[in-house]
Amino acid sequence: MTYEEQPGRSASRPLIGVTTYLEPEARWGAWEMPAALLPAQYPRLVQRAGGLASMLPPDEPGHAAATVARLDGLVLAGGGDVDPARYGAERHPRTGTPVPERDAWELALAEAALEAGVPLLGVCRGMQVLNVALGGTLTQHIDGHVGTPGVFGSHPVKPVPGTMYAALVPEETPVPTYHHQCVERLGAGVIASAHAEDGTVEAVEVPDARAWTLAVQWHPEMGEDDRVMRALVEAARG
Repeated sequence: MTYEEQPGRSASRPLIGVTTYLEPEARWGAWEMPAALLPAQYPRLVQRAGGLASMLPPDEPGHAAATVARLDGLVLAGGGDVDPARYGAERHPRTGTPVPERDAWELALAEAALEAGVPLLGVCRGMQVLNVALGGTLTQHIDGHVGTPGVFGSHPVKPVPGTMYAALVPEETPVPTYHHQCVERLGAGVIASAHAEDGTVEAVEVPDARAWTLAVQWHPEMGEDDRVMRALVEAARG
């Protein structure tokens, strides 16, 4: 039986897993209870790029390899701050409350995807998770990349010539942004592939990874430029 013949598989729409938030309390309709959440813009972007989106709420880290084995591609979505203990740092006063279940799950997923050679795209927090998974560190607070709370800002990002990102997006371009942390020391095998005007690392990639591996600090799901997601979906087609 070929891959395409397997039940539930689609040669034309690769299965892209997208990680979710884990919130202690959410409200919709008549309900108010704990919830695994994913802004609708993420699956819409995956779908627009030609993929089939599947939500991946936090699970036991030991299940990460088996989960990744059933995916064609992985998106590590945005969200709250990674626990600084994960990269050996003391907590900054402005670092958010950690969600241990999410940190453990997403770090395990990143490691499993790298090990299995499954294409991976990190978005905002997801870029930070990828860097930490490979031994890098984060700057816990910067100014100028978050505007009004709950409102995405915009600033230009310049690609690094010769990188995979630059091949996808060769021009300087404005991006939707909302983050107060960024990459400090790059992890093993990680290179910077785009910067903001203030020098902040805005995209990273892993050239020697077994599969396409790229992460961006901004939120492509909040804009119209789908080149990065389309590249992930194309890589996921194999």
